Amino acid sequence: MFKTNTYFEDKVVSIAFKNTEGRATVGVMAPGAYTFGTTTVEHMTVISGSMEVKLKDATVWSTYTPYQTFKVDANSSFDVKVTEDTSYKCVYE
Repeated sequence: MFKTNTYFEDKVVSIAFKNTEGRATVGVMAPGAYTFGTTTVEHMTVISGSMEVKLKDATVWSTYTPYQTFKVDANSSFDVKVTEDTSYKCVYE
C-alpha cells in the first residue's frame, strides 16, 4: 500500500511506493525553500516545474527542469528552492 508523507507544514507532499526500480516517492513542492536530509543515495528527477538545488558541499546552485535528474549522497543534505508548484520522483538506492 502507498504511504503519504507531508513536510514543511504540508508544503511538500510525497507518496511512497515500491516497484521494479526499488523504493521511490513521487511528490509535489509548493513555492518555497527547503532543506532535506538523506540516509541513502537518492536520485531526484523533476517531473514538472523547476528546482534550484544546492548539494551539501556545493558552492553554487544548479537549476533542474523536467526530466533532469540529480544525485544526492547518502547521509547528506541538500537545499531546494522552487518558485512554482513543482513535481518530482525520487528513487532510493
